[in-house]
Amino acid sequence: MTRGRTGIVLGAGGVLGAAWTIGALAALQEHDGWDPREADVLVGTSAGSVMAAALGCGTPVETLLGHQTGADDSLQYDHESSSALPPLPRPGIGSHRGVLTAALRPWRVTPMAALSAVLPQGRGTLEPVGQLVDGVCEPGGWAPHPRTWVVAMDYDSGRRVVFGRDGAPRAALRDAVMASCSIPGWYAPVRIGARRYVDGGACSPTSLDLLARMPDGERLDEVVVLSPMTSTEFDSPGSVAARIERRFRRLVTKRLLREADRVAATGTRVTLLCPGPEDLAAIGANLMDPKRREQVLETSVRTSADSLLRARAGLAAAG
Repeated sequence: MTRGRTGIVLGAGGVLGAAWTIGALAALQEHDGWDPREADVLVGTSAGSVMAAALGCGTPVETLLGHQTGADDSLQYDHESSSALPPLPRPGIGSHRGVLTAALRPWRVTPMAALSAVLPQGRGTLEPVGQLVDGVCEPGGWAPHPRTWVVAMDYDSGRRVVFGRDGAPRAALRDAVMASCSIPGWYAPVRIGARRYVDGGACSPTSLDLLARMPDGERLDEVVVLSPMTSTEFDSPGSVAARIERRFRRLVTKRLLREADRVAATGTRVTLLCPGPEDLAAIGANLMDPKRREQVLETSVRTSADSLLRARAGLAAAG
Protein backbone atom coordinates (compact mmCIF):
# COMPACT_ATOMS: atom_id res chain seq x y z
CA MET A 1 0.00 0.00 0.00
CA THR A 2 1.46 3.36 -1.06
CA ARG A 3 1.57 5.90 1.74
CA GLY A 4 0.40 9.33 0.68
CA ARG A 5 -0.64 12.21 2.89
CA THR A 6 -1.14 10.80 6.37
CA GLY A 7 -2.51 12.09 9.65
CA ILE A 8 -2.15 10.68 13.14
CA VAL A 9 -4.90 11.25 15.70
CA LEU A 10 -3.95 10.64 19.34
CA GLY A 11 -6.92 10.42 21.69
CA ALA A 12 -7.70 11.07 25.33
CA GLY A 13 -7.07 8.43 27.98
CA GLY A 14 -5.26 9.59 31.10
CA VAL A 15 -2.06 8.08 32.47
CA LEU A 16 -2.77 4.58 31.21
CA GLY A 17 -4.08 5.87 27.90
CA ALA A 18 -0.73 7.60 27.36
CA ALA A 19 1.13 4.35 28.11
CA TRP A 20 -1.12 2.41 25.73
CA THR A 21 -0.66 5.06 23.01
CA ILE A 22 3.12 4.94 23.23
CA GLY A 23 3.02 1.16 22.88
CA ALA A 24 0.76 1.54 19.84
CA LEU A 25 3.08 4.17 18.32
CA ALA A 26 6.01 1.79 18.75
CA ALA A 27 4.05 -1.00 17.05
CA LEU A 28 3.02 1.35 14.22
CA GLN A 29 6.59 2.44 13.59
CA GLU A 30 7.91 -1.12 13.74
CA HIS A 31 5.23 -2.59 11.48
CA ASP A 32 5.07 0.17 8.86
CA GLY A 33 8.75 1.14 8.94
CA TRP A 34 7.53 4.73 9.04
CA ASP A 35 8.30 7.48 11.53
CA PRO A 36 5.11 8.98 13.05
CA ARG A 37 6.89 12.34 13.22
CA GLU A 38 6.55 12.45 9.43
CA ALA A 39 2.75 12.61 9.54
CA ASP A 40 1.29 15.56 7.66
CA VAL A 41 -1.11 16.33 10.52
CA LEU A 42 -0.82 15.52 14.23
CA VAL A 43 -4.04 15.84 16.27
CA GLY A 44 -3.83 15.39 20.04
CA THR A 45 -6.50 15.43 22.72
CA SER A 46 -5.80 15.29 26.46
CA ALA A 47 -3.15 12.60 27.04
CA GLY A 48 -2.83 12.38 23.27
CA SER A 49 -1.91 16.07 23.14
CA VAL A 50 1.26 15.31 25.10
CA MET A 51 2.25 12.72 22.50
CA ALA A 52 1.32 15.03 19.61
CA ALA A 53 3.40 17.84 21.12
CA ALA A 54 6.39 15.55 21.60
CA LEU A 55 6.21 14.20 18.05
CA GLY A 56 5.61 17.68 16.66
CA CYS A 57 8.77 18.85 18.42
CA GLY A 58 10.80 16.03 16.90
CA THR A 59 10.91 13.61 19.84
CA PRO A 60 11.44 10.05 18.55
CA VAL A 61 9.07 7.26 19.50
CA GLU A 62 12.06 5.44 20.98
CA THR A 63 12.51 8.28 23.48
CA LEU A 64 8.84 8.14 24.50
CA LEU A 65 9.10 4.38 24.90
CA GLY A 66 12.33 4.61 26.88
CA HIS A 67 10.83 7.23 29.15
CA GLN A 68 7.94 4.94 30.00
CA THR A 69 10.22 2.01 30.79
CA GLY A 70 12.79 4.08 32.69
CA ALA A 71 15.53 3.47 30.11
CA ASP A 72 15.57 7.14 28.99
CA ASP A 73 15.40 10.05 31.42
CA SER A 74 15.75 12.86 28.88
CA LEU A 75 12.09 13.90 29.23
CA GLN A 76 11.32 16.04 32.25
CA TYR A 77 8.42 14.19 33.84
CA ASP A 78 8.19 12.17 37.03
CA HIS A 79 5.69 9.31 36.69
CA GLU A 80 5.63 8.93 40.44
CA SER A 81 4.01 12.36 40.77
CA SER A 82 0.79 10.95 39.28
CA SER A 83 -2.04 9.89 41.57
CA ALA A 84 -4.87 7.45 40.95
CA LEU A 85 -7.32 9.75 42.72
CA PRO A 86 -7.90 13.53 42.42
CA PRO A 87 -7.42 16.04 45.22
CA LEU A 88 -10.56 17.38 46.86
CA PRO A 89 -12.09 19.86 44.37
CA ARG A 90 -13.19 23.40 45.14
CA PRO A 91 -16.80 23.70 46.34
CA GLY A 92 -19.51 24.85 43.93
CA ILE A 93 -20.21 24.64 40.22
CA GLY A 94 -17.14 24.85 38.01
CA SER A 95 -18.56 27.03 35.23
CA HIS A 96 -21.82 28.91 35.74
CA ARG A 97 -21.62 30.22 32.19
CA GLY A 98 -21.11 26.70 30.90
CA VAL A 99 -24.20 25.50 32.75
CA LEU A 100 -26.20 28.40 31.30
CA THR A 101 -24.98 27.66 27.79
CA ALA A 102 -25.92 23.99 28.14
CA ALA A 103 -29.37 24.91 29.44
CA LEU A 104 -30.15 27.50 26.77
CA ARG A 105 -28.45 25.85 23.79
CA PRO A 106 -28.16 22.13 24.57
CA TRP A 107 -27.64 21.28 20.89
CA ARG A 108 -24.35 23.19 20.92
CA VAL A 109 -22.60 21.15 23.60
CA THR A 110 -21.93 17.47 24.16
CA PRO A 111 -23.31 15.71 27.25
CA MET A 112 -19.77 15.51 28.59
CA ALA A 113 -19.30 19.24 28.10
CA ALA A 114 -22.51 19.93 30.04
CA LEU A 115 -21.37 17.61 32.85
CA SER A 116 -17.95 19.27 32.88
CA ALA A 117 -19.54 22.65 33.54
CA VAL A 118 -21.52 21.30 36.50
CA LEU A 119 -18.55 19.60 38.15
CA PRO A 120 -16.59 21.64 40.70
CA GLN A 121 -13.25 23.10 39.70
CA GLY A 122 -10.38 20.74 40.31
CA ARG A 123 -7.38 21.62 42.44
CA GLY A 124 -4.82 19.38 40.74
CA THR A 125 -1.88 20.92 38.92
CA LEU A 126 -0.59 19.99 35.49
CA GLU A 127 2.72 21.79 35.94
CA PRO A 128 4.67 18.51 35.49
CA VAL A 129 3.07 18.17 32.04
CA GLY A 130 4.02 21.76 31.27
CA GLN A 131 7.60 21.04 32.29
CA LEU A 132 7.67 18.00 30.01
CA VAL A 133 6.57 20.16 27.07
CA ASP A 134 9.14 22.81 28.01
CA GLY A 135 11.77 20.10 27.71
CA VAL A 136 10.99 19.47 24.03
CA CYS A 137 9.84 22.93 22.90
CA GLU A 138 11.28 26.45 22.94
CA PRO A 139 9.79 28.32 25.96
CA GLY A 140 6.66 30.17 24.92
CA GLY A 141 6.77 28.69 21.43
CA TRP A 142 4.94 26.14 19.34
CA ALA A 143 6.00 22.86 17.79
CA PRO A 144 8.17 23.12 14.66
CA HIS A 145 5.79 20.70 12.90
CA PRO A 146 3.47 23.06 10.99
CA ARG A 147 0.31 21.09 11.75
CA THR A 148 0.44 20.11 15.38
CA TRP A 149 -3.12 20.55 16.59
CA VAL A 150 -4.01 20.44 20.30
CA VAL A 151 -7.70 20.13 21.22
CA ALA A 152 -9.19 21.72 24.34
CA MET A 153 -12.64 22.94 25.39
CA ASP A 154 -13.61 26.49 26.29
CA TYR A 155 -14.88 25.98 29.84
CA ASP A 156 -17.59 28.64 29.68
CA SER A 157 -18.98 28.08 26.17
CA GLY A 158 -18.45 24.33 25.76
CA ARG A 159 -16.89 25.11 22.39
CA ARG A 160 -14.08 23.00 21.00
CA VAL A 161 -10.88 24.94 20.36
CA VAL A 162 -8.04 23.57 18.23
CA PHE A 163 -4.82 25.29 19.22
CA GLY A 164 -2.21 25.39 16.47
CA ARG A 165 -4.77 25.55 13.68
CA ASP A 166 -5.35 28.70 11.62
CA GLY A 167 -7.77 31.03 13.38
CA ALA A 168 -7.28 29.54 16.86
CA PRO A 169 -6.32 31.72 19.84
CA ARG A 170 -2.58 32.20 20.23
CA ALA A 171 -1.06 30.00 22.90
CA ALA A 172 2.26 28.57 23.98
CA LEU A 173 2.44 24.83 23.37
CA ARG A 174 2.84 24.09 27.10
CA ASP A 175 -0.34 26.00 27.93
CA ALA A 176 -2.35 24.40 25.14
CA VAL A 177 -1.30 20.90 26.21
CA MET A 178 -2.03 21.60 29.87
CA ALA A 179 -5.47 22.93 28.87
CA SER A 180 -6.13 19.85 26.75
CA CYS A 181 -5.24 17.61 29.72
CA SER A 182 -7.25 19.51 32.35
CA ILE A 183 -9.84 16.91 33.40
CA PRO A 184 -12.85 18.78 34.86
CA GLY A 185 -13.18 18.22 38.60
CA TRP A 186 -9.61 16.88 38.81
CA TYR A 187 -7.32 19.63 37.52
CA ALA A 188 -7.70 23.39 37.64
CA PRO A 189 -8.81 25.00 34.36
CA VAL A 190 -6.01 26.60 32.35
CA ARG A 191 -6.34 30.28 31.50
CA ILE A 192 -5.12 31.32 28.06
CA GLY A 193 -5.72 34.97 27.33
CA ALA A 194 -9.09 35.91 28.79
CA ARG A 195 -10.60 32.42 28.53
CA ARG A 196 -10.48 29.27 30.65
CA TYR A 197 -9.97 25.88 29.02
CA VAL A 198 -10.37 22.26 30.09
CA ASP A 199 -9.89 18.76 28.68
CA GLY A 200 -10.70 18.45 24.97
CA GLY A 201 -12.00 14.95 25.62
CA ALA A 202 -15.21 16.57 26.89
CA CYS A 203 -16.00 17.39 23.24
CA SER A 204 -14.73 14.19 21.62
CA PRO A 205 -12.41 11.32 22.60
CA THR A 206 -10.24 12.04 19.55
CA SER A 207 -11.69 14.93 17.48
CA LEU A 208 -11.12 12.73 14.44
CA ASP A 209 -13.96 14.56 12.68
CA LEU A 210 -11.70 17.61 12.27
CA LEU A 211 -10.03 15.75 9.41
CA ALA A 212 -13.32 15.41 7.54
CA ARG A 213 -13.20 19.17 6.96
CA MET A 214 -9.82 19.42 5.26
CA PRO A 215 -9.73 21.53 2.07
CA ASP A 216 -9.70 19.47 -1.13
CA GLY A 217 -6.06 20.19 -1.86
CA GLU A 218 -5.00 19.12 1.65
CA ARG A 219 -7.16 16.03 2.08
CA LEU A 220 -5.39 13.07 3.63
CA ASP A 221 -4.98 9.67 2.03
CA GLU A 222 -4.93 7.91 5.38
CA VAL A 223 -5.46 8.73 9.03
CA VAL A 224 -4.23 6.46 11.81
CA VAL A 225 -6.28 6.82 15.00
CA LEU A 226 -4.91 5.70 18.37
CA SER A 227 -7.82 5.94 20.79
CA PRO A 228 -7.27 4.52 24.28
CA MET A 229 -10.70 5.56 25.63
CA THR A 230 -12.62 3.49 23.09
CA SER A 231 -12.85 -0.20 22.19
CA THR A 232 -14.49 -2.37 19.56
CA GLU A 233 -13.81 -5.59 21.48
CA PHE A 234 -14.36 -5.96 25.22
CA ASP A 235 -13.37 -8.10 28.17
CA SER A 236 -15.72 -9.33 30.91
CA PRO A 237 -14.49 -7.66 34.11
CA GLY A 238 -15.66 -8.83 37.51
CA SER A 239 -15.55 -5.55 39.42
CA VAL A 240 -18.47 -3.15 39.44
CA ALA A 241 -16.18 -0.19 38.74
CA ALA A 242 -14.71 -1.85 35.66
CA ARG A 243 -18.15 -2.78 34.34
CA ILE A 244 -19.24 0.86 34.69
CA GLU A 245 -16.10 1.96 32.87
CA ARG A 246 -16.85 -0.44 30.00
CA ARG A 247 -20.39 0.96 29.64
CA PHE A 248 -18.99 4.46 29.38
CA ARG A 249 -16.38 3.19 26.91
CA ARG A 250 -19.12 1.74 24.68
CA LEU A 251 -20.90 5.10 24.59
CA VAL A 252 -17.72 6.97 23.69
CA THR A 253 -16.88 4.40 21.03
CA LYS A 254 -20.17 5.11 19.24
CA ARG A 255 -19.12 8.73 18.78
CA LEU A 256 -15.70 7.72 17.48
CA LEU A 257 -17.20 5.34 14.92
CA ARG A 258 -19.55 8.08 13.68
CA GLU A 259 -16.57 10.38 13.27
CA ALA A 260 -14.62 7.65 11.45
CA ASP A 261 -17.51 7.20 9.02
CA ARG A 262 -17.51 10.94 8.29
CA VAL A 263 -13.80 10.92 7.51
CA ALA A 264 -14.03 7.75 5.42
CA ALA A 265 -16.85 9.34 3.39
CA THR A 266 -14.34 11.94 2.13
CA GLY A 267 -12.18 9.19 0.62
CA THR A 268 -9.61 9.02 3.42
CA ARG A 269 -8.64 5.56 4.68
CA VAL A 270 -9.17 5.26 8.43
CA THR A 271 -7.02 2.87 10.45
CA LEU A 272 -8.44 2.64 13.96
CA LEU A 273 -6.48 1.15 16.84
CA CYS A 274 -7.89 0.97 20.37
CA PRO A 275 -7.51 -1.29 23.41
CA GLY A 276 -8.82 -4.84 23.08
CA PRO A 277 -9.71 -7.40 25.78
CA GLU A 278 -6.12 -8.00 26.93
CA ASP A 279 -5.42 -4.27 27.12
CA LEU A 280 -8.63 -3.66 29.06
CA ALA A 281 -7.72 -6.36 31.56
CA ALA A 282 -4.39 -4.58 32.08
CA ILE A 283 -6.05 -1.16 32.35
CA GLY A 284 -8.67 -2.22 34.88
CA ALA A 285 -11.23 0.40 35.94
CA ASN A 286 -9.14 3.55 36.39
CA LEU A 287 -7.23 5.12 33.49
CA MET A 288 -5.37 7.34 35.98
CA ASP A 289 -3.83 4.50 38.02
CA PRO A 290 -0.03 4.83 37.59
CA LYS A 291 0.68 1.43 39.16
CA ARG A 292 -0.59 -0.31 36.01
CA ARG A 293 1.40 1.85 33.58
CA GLU A 294 4.22 -0.55 32.68
CA GLN A 295 1.86 -3.50 32.35
CA VAL A 296 -0.38 -1.51 30.01
CA LEU A 297 2.62 -0.42 27.92
CA GLU A 298 3.99 -3.95 27.55
CA THR A 299 0.59 -5.32 26.62
CA SER A 300 -0.04 -2.55 24.08
CA VAL A 301 3.22 -3.11 22.20
CA ARG A 302 2.17 -6.70 21.54
CA THR A 303 -1.57 -6.35 21.02
CA SER A 304 -1.29 -3.20 18.89
CA ALA A 305 1.05 -5.00 16.51
CA ASP A 306 -1.57 -7.73 16.03
CA SER A 307 -4.38 -5.17 15.64
CA LEU A 308 -2.38 -3.24 13.07
CA LEU A 309 -1.76 -6.40 11.03
CA ARG A 310 -5.50 -7.08 10.96
CA ALA A 311 -6.28 -3.48 10.06
CA ARG A 312 -3.75 -3.42 7.24
CA ALA A 313 -5.09 -6.73 5.91
CA GLY A 314 -8.60 -5.28 5.94
CA LEU A 315 -7.50 -2.20 3.99
CA ALA A 316 -5.66 -4.35 1.47
CA ALA A 317 -8.73 -6.56 0.97
CA ALA A 318 -10.87 -3.45 0.48
CA GLY A 319 -8.66 -2.40 -2.38
